Amino acid sequence: MMRVKKNFGFTLIELMIVVAIIGILAATAIPSYRRFQLRSKTTEAKINLASIKTAELAYAAEYGGFIASGLSPSTLGGAQAQPFIDTGNPGQNFASLGWEPEGKVYFQYQVASTGDAFSAAARADIDGDSTPQIWGYVQPATSGAIAAIPFGCAGIYNPITQTFDLVQSTGPCQASHGQSVF
Repeated sequence: MMRVKKNFGFTLIELMIVVAIIGILAATAIPSYRRFQLRSKTTEAKINLASIKTAELAYAAEYGGFIASGLSPSTLGGAQAQPFIDTGNPGQNFASLGWEPEGKVYFQYQVASTGDAFSAAARADIDGDSTPQIWGYVQPATSGAIAAIPFGCAGIYNPITQTFDLVQSTGPCQASHGQSVF
């Protein structure tokens, strides 16, 4: 009786199929991971704009009006976080407002004020497509008047009405901001 030798191992076809499956999984997982990263970076702007709003309201309660804050940091944010350096003039900066973000930031921040109203905005090119994304917050005066939104933002996009009428809420300055890549 002749013995049949059994091979214990994988064939080349089996190995190629496994490599192809891993490649397909990686091709779907990597873009999802990138979208997740971009969404988390955008969260920085939303949280910091909410903090700026709180600081402005506290400042107005103590001093009777809102304060403008110059553009800080001076360079446009991108895919890499940068140190926050308050570049506004004394009396018109984030230090006067009593606000400073923790750690490095991806976004630039600026506040415009008319004394009884303010608008704050954050701008960065976190997806590296050379088109900055701008997020904003508008606090109108009791008369309904608003301060011009920084960075040329015409209004805060309201996804429900699909218009730029959002006030007292953080939102994108264009319908596509925050949606272009992620």
